[in-house]
Amino acid sequence: MGYTNLLERFLTYVRINTRSDPASKKTPSTQSQIDFALNILKPEMEAVGLQDVHYLPENGYIIGTLPATDPAKKNRIGFISHMDTADYNAQGVNPQVIEHYDGGSIALGESGYHLTPQEFPKLKHYKGQTLITTDGSTLLGADDKAGIAEIITAMAYLAEHPEIKHGEIRVGFGPDEEIGVGADKFAADDFAVDFAYTVDGGPLGELQYETFNAAALDIDFLGRNVHPGTAKDQMVNALQLAFDFHAQLPDADRPEKTAGYEGFYHLFKLEGNVEKAHSSYIIRDFDSHSFEERKALVRKLAEKMNRDYAAKRVCVSLDDQYYNMKQVLEKDKRPVIIAEEAMKKIGIKPLIAPIRGGTDGSKISFMGIPTPNLFAGGENMHGPFEFVSLQTMERAVDLIIEIVKF
Repeated sequence: MGYTNLLERFLTYVRINTRSDPASKKTPSTQSQIDFALNILKPEMEAVGLQDVHYLPENGYIIGTLPATDPAKKNRIGFISHMDTADYNAQGVNPQVIEHYDGGSIALGESGYHLTPQEFPKLKHYKGQTLITTDGSTLLGADDKAGIAEIITAMAYLAEHPEIKHGEIRVGFGPDEEIGVGADKFAADDFAVDFAYTVDGGPLGELQYETFNAAALDIDFLGRNVHPGTAKDQMVNALQLAFDFHAQLPDADRPEKTAGYEGFYHLFKLEGNVEKAHSSYIIRDFDSHSFEERKALVRKLAEKMNRDYAAKRVCVSLDDQYYNMKQVLEKDKRPVIIAEEAMKKIGIKPLIAPIRGGTDGSKISFMGIPTPNLFAGGENMHGPFEFVSLQTMERAVDLIIEIVKF
């Protein structure tokens, strides 16, 4: 069904720059997220009928409650989305609304970029629908402002239709998911639900309860700089150390060569000079044993190189980021079963697959609230080719409403 204000809400949200900052030590990492929570979301949450709307400055979450309409419904259910957008230009977002998409090429403003079904075959699924795209100069921010718009729209509909029987519902919108720290300070006791859902997935039907185990790897390479004309047996080139280290990692274990349940090492930053270089990686694996083996290999390579040079020239910093939430959800699959049944009841085919990434639910599940992930509709996230279908967003609202009936 169509929902009043869904599109308007979404367009309002994405025009506001809430990009997070990985260099910040604050929570939230940017003032814009605080302003978005207090000046935009809080009054709207209260206007649609949510009660006890409160902002938690210690973790950056804004929380609200929709009271139960049927005390016999014992499930207290939560819905969560994140306010921040990814590491791409988010200033001056100017979304395009393409009604009755004809299946062809879409010009993205005057950027020279085009969305084409030849380059992005998934566009073929959206012929005849209303698409919201970028103008080619920014990302869109459907990740995850689509989720926020869908949750608030669902709460507004439920508040306007008290004849729909449901238990207590809690909603929460948090910061800094895109930089991997948003849920670190999540207050599970304050949220106080039996289980929850992040509304942060992609295409129609996605239902995900498996994520990577994840670690961040930073390596400092310490060289010795001398004149290249007299460098023989004296120079130690830190950049060469970085290249040599990387060359010893399994060649096939890269994001561009893996899919499904295959893990990887991803080098995403390399900088430096002869004297000192720095590499940043992320390590990902679904299997906890393989995850530990990957980390062990990194340490082993560093130790070997240091022995070979008879000095500590490779300095490894390795930190776990999150773990596969399947470990929690396979012990309590209620939210997965309910979401799957709700999809079937409203004519959506569930697409159950692992997330080749992470969500806030990865961490929240380990805090005692099982939290699988639902589709929000976004495609081609985190760049100028991002788009979302209004019809898929409407179906996400349908799903939220159906889930709370259980």
